[in-house]
Amino acid sequence: MPAEFGNIEAQLMLWLFAMIRPGAAFLAAPVFSAPAVPVQLRLIIALGIGVPAASAAGVALPPDGMASFAGLLAIGGEIVAGLALGFAVQIGLAAAFLAGEVISNTMGLGFAAMSDPVGGQVSPAIGQFLSMLGTFLFLAVGGHLALAQIIVESYQALPPGSGWLSHDAIGGLVRFGGLVFAAGLSIALPVAFAMVLVQIVMAMIARSTPTLNLFAVGLPATLLAGIILLAIAAPAMGDSLMNALEAGLGQARLLANG
Repeated sequence: MPAEFGNIEAQLMLWLFAMIRPGAAFLAAPVFSAPAVPVQLRLIIALGIGVPAASAAGVALPPDGMASFAGLLAIGGEIVAGLALGFAVQIGLAAAFLAGEVISNTMGLGFAAMSDPVGGQVSPAIGQFLSMLGTFLFLAVGGHLALAQIIVESYQALPPGSGWLSHDAIGGLVRFGGLVFAAGLSIALPVAFAMVLVQIVMAMIARSTPTLNLFAVGLPATLLAGIILLAIAAPAMGDSLMNALEAGLGQARLLANG
C-alpha cells in the first residue's frame, strides 16, 4: 500500500465522528429534518460543518478505536448534544402547531387536516398555514445559518468525544419545552379570543330566535369571521412566532455553552 494511503482509514473515522453532532442536530431541527430534504444533502452539510469545527477543536479518536467502550461513550455524547441543539430550535416552531390547533378548534376547522411537508405529520389547515409561515420566517432571518453557527460554537464548550451536556442544561431544555404552550397560546390569542366573542354572539342569536338553523348560519359566519381575523392579526401573530423562534435559538446557544 502506498505510504500516502496508509492512514486513510483513521482519517475516514475522524470525518465520520465529526459528522455525528451536526447530523444529529439536523435530524431534529426544523427545515433540515423535513422529509423533502434528501439524506445525501444532510450528510454533505454535516460533513462541511463538522469536519472544520471538530478539527479546530482538536478532535481525537479513543486509543482503542470507536468500537470500544470509550468510543461508544464519545458517540453517545455527540448524539445527545446534536439532538439537544436541534430539538431546542424545533420547540420554537412547535408553538405554531399548537396555535393552529387552538385556532382551528375555535373556527370549527378541527376536522380539516392536511399533511405537513415540514414535519411529515398530519396537522389542521390553520396549523399548516402557521407552520409554513414559521418556516419562511426562520429562513428569512437566517435561522438556518444561526443554527450552523451554534453547532460550530458548541465544539469549544463541548469538545468532541469528551464533552457531555450538564444536568442543568438538560433540565433547562425540559423546562423550555413547557414554554411551547405559553408561546402557542400567545400566537393564537388575537384570533382565538375574538372567535370566542363570535361564538357568544351566535349563542345570543340562537337564544333569541330558536327556529333559526344555527348550523346552517353559524358555521359559515364563524369561518368568514376567522378568515378575516387571521388576515387582520397576521402581523401580530408573525411577531409572536418570531419571538418563539428566537427563544428556541437562544436556548440552543445556552446548550452550546454547556
